Amino acid sequence: MKITVFGATGTIGSHIVEQALAQGHDVRAVARRPEALALKHENLTRVAADVLSTQDVAAAVAGSDAVLICLGSKKLTGRLRSEGTRNVVQAMKAHGVSRLICQTTLGAGSSRENLNFYWKHLMFGLLLRGVYKDHLLQETLVQDSALDWTIVRPAAFVDTPRDAYKHGFGATETGLSLTIARSDVAKFMLAQLGNGDYLHKTPGLSY
Repeated sequence: MKITVFGATGTIGSHIVEQALAQGHDVRAVARRPEALALKHENLTRVAADVLSTQDVAAAVAGSDAVLICLGSKKLTGRLRSEGTRNVVQAMKAHGVSRLICQTTLGAGSSRENLNFYWKHLMFGLLLRGVYKDHLLQETLVQDSALDWTIVRPAAFVDTPRDAYKHGFGATETGLSLTIARSDVAKFMLAQLGNGDYLHKTPGLSY
């Protein structure tokens, strides 16, 4: 499958690119500085693009079978995720690409009930308030897109994976660690390419 990954040099995106290549996909890795990817592979195409540029995004999407979004920013303000996603959605519609898998955050929508006091009120209520709002807008854009979308809502990122993780749990799920390894997020997102169980759904991910 020919897939385009936006945010390909980020902590999730780099795992997606590596795993996708191992699975035999043709990968178009899109980032401001795609040369930051240390990988070398015959099925890897690096694309230097600004996700806020409609022209850049359209060129990156053209010819893809599916698109994965894992946009991030070091800034705690701004709308890079939502504005970038808006451009991706428009480009997908223009080029007839329907399958979209977008990473947001656990705590969006009904999954807010999965969070504890620390994440609800201190992190998303204060420190990461701007990031949280950007993710909420990002989700709205995807859900209103009429594309074949899946929104993946991971918990807080860690580096070390465990043997198993929970996914698709309800708002009343208990016993969540509220953490998930970056590599497991990538694994789950890629698994959706050939699986329609979460089509038009918003599965959460957590240990």
